Formats: sequence, C-alpha cells, structure tokens
Amino acid sequence: MIVQAFLRWVEGAKTSDRARAARALARAFLMERITSRERDAAAMALNYLLDDPSPVVRLALAESLCASAAAPRTVVLSLAEDQPEIAATILINSPALTDDDLVDLIGRGSATNRALIAARPKLSRGVAAAIVEVGEAVEVAVLLDNPDVKLGRGTLERIAQRHGHDCGVRTVLLERDDLPANARHSLMQHVGRALVGFGLVQALVGEQRVERIVHEAKEVATVAMIGAVEAGELPALVEHLRREGRLTPAFLMHALCSGKVDFIAAALVSLSGLEERRVRAIVAGGRAHAIRALYESAGLSREISPVFVEATLIWRGAHAVASGVHDVAEELLGRFRHAGTPAIGELLAMVEKLRIAEERQAARASATLAA
Repeated sequence: MIVQAFLRWVEGAKTSDRARAARALARAFLMERITSRERDAAAMALNYLLDDPSPVVRLALAESLCASAAAPRTVVLSLAEDQPEIAATILINSPALTDDDLVDLIGRGSATNRALIAARPKLSRGVAAAIVEVGEAVEVAVLLDNPDVKLGRGTLERIAQRHGHDCGVRTVLLERDDLPANARHSLMQHVGRALVGFGLVQALVGEQRVERIVHEAKEVATVAMIGAVEAGELPALVEHLRREGRLTPAFLMHALCSGKVDFIAAALVSLSGLEERRVRAIVAGGRAHAIRALYESAGLSREISPVFVEATLIWRGAHAVASGVHDVAEELLGRFRHAGTPAIGELLAMVEKLRIAEERQAARASATLAA
C-alpha cells in the first residue's frame, strides 16, 4: 500500500521532488535493517522510476546506487544503458556489475560506453581484452591511460596488431616497459610505413631513397632491440620475425656480427627444428663442419653458409679476448670482400650498409648526450 501510494504521488510530483524521492528510496533499499518484503517493495518502486521521463530523476538513482554492490541488478543494468551522463556513473563505478555484465555491455554497447568501462578502476584482464577485441583506437587509448589496469602479454600484442597504425596508441605502447618484443617490432614497422608515406619526406628526399633509408633504419633498430630482449621472450620474437619474413640471411648476419648470439641460437632452433641444447652447443663450441651443417639445416644455401661459419668463429675469438663486436664485421668483410660469388657479395654489401647505418646512429646518440 505504501508503494502504491508512492507511485500515485510520483505521477503528479515535480521533477526536483521526484529526484529527492529517488535518492531516499535508493538509500532505503540499501539499508541493512529492512525486511525482505520492504526491500522487494523498494526494488519495485526503483524499477518504476527507470521509466521517469526526466534524466534528472534517473541520474539521482544512478548516483545513489553506483557505490554499492548490493544495488538491485535490474536497475543497475538498465541505468548502465541509459544516456551517457547517466550510464557513466554506473559504468565507471558500480561494483554490482560483474565481469560477465561488462563483457556483454562492451559487445552490445556504444563506443562511449566502452570508453567508460575502459576507465573503470581495477578492471580485470578479461574485460580489458574484450575492449581491445571490439573497441576502436579511442577506447583502447582510454584503457592504456588507466593506471589501475594490468594488461597481459597477449592483450598488448593484440592492441599492437589492431591499432598499431594509430599514432596515439602506438606512442603510448612504445613507452611501456612491459610491451612484448614482437609487438614492439610490429609497431616499428608501422612507424616505418608512416615515414615512407609522409608526403613532405618523399618530396625532400625522394620516394625510393626514403624506402631504402627507412628499411635500413628498421633493420638496425630491430638488431638493437634484440639486445634488450630477455631470454624468455626470444622464441616469441623469432617466430614473429619468421612470420613477417624478416629472418633473411642479411639480417641474421647483421645480428651475428653485432654479437646477438642468443638471438641467432633461437633463430636456428626455430629454422632448423633442432633442440636448443644441441644448437647452443654447436654455436658455442662446435667445429666448422658442424656449424656449417647447422646453418644449412636452417635453410641457408651452401654458397653463403661458409660466411656464417667464419662469422661464428670470428665472434668466438672476439668474445674470448673481450674485443668489440665491431671487429667481427670488419674482419669478415676483409676476408670475403673479394670472394667473387654474387650471393656472398650481395650479403656482405648489405652487412656493410647496416654496419654504417648503425655507426651513424651511435654517433648521433653520442652527440645528443654531449649537447
């Protein structure tokens, strides 16, 4: 009878009075010392207020219920799909929404609602992954800016895959210390493509030269990145580069001359199918014929495999006396410069270009530090 009287009163009350009544009714529902019958009656009245024509009344409901996990589920879910200023209060704050609720709301909701969910504190990894899977770059940017969200490796890789073309998302990702190496490499490719396609750069330098410069810079940057990758990440990075067609003889030689032997071993494991322990033993201490057989089992031709054998042996000697890896490339170029075969000549020419680009980049870095 009390509820019926309340509903009759609501029909003729002013908006401000209905809003105050909505707040009072929500507080009453959340009180611990009411009977189940009283709670059911209050829930019925709250559901009735969801149809109130004034957003002021519905906002009063949302503000009164948003902080409680005990808020009535039907009311909370309805408010979560109301107009944005009302839904925001619930989507960002309400503990009554479960992860399943949030995933459903992400799937059927608007971009605005997905962005609001992305801003929730302590968002679970599963909900974050759902946003990444269906959200656009703007919603993902909100998610990346949320300091309470812990994103898993797979989610970060998926963001790089879906939104690496977006400059804002790409910039935030590259600043993260937990970004997987393969995702970092994918973003580097996007940066390169953006530079190649930049009209002003093409006009100043020329399209073909821009493509060559960017390609060499990406190769140098990839080799430099390899040096900072933890051992546990190397297999995933190798598989990524393999799928991208980046494990070329020139790139592998550049990595070898740069002393990235752990990466070379991981690449040989992937390309040859041999056990890691066996590969590492051959690279570190095997004889020349075993090293050559290893490289050829990884797909290198017999024409260029002797260069890789020699580079490996030179690296061993340089490593033993703690000399710089720069000497590896220099000595290798000296020994095979006049080898005569086109394949070896092409391989060494690419290595020399990459070595020059690497040295110029190091010089620029030193100048920047000294300035």
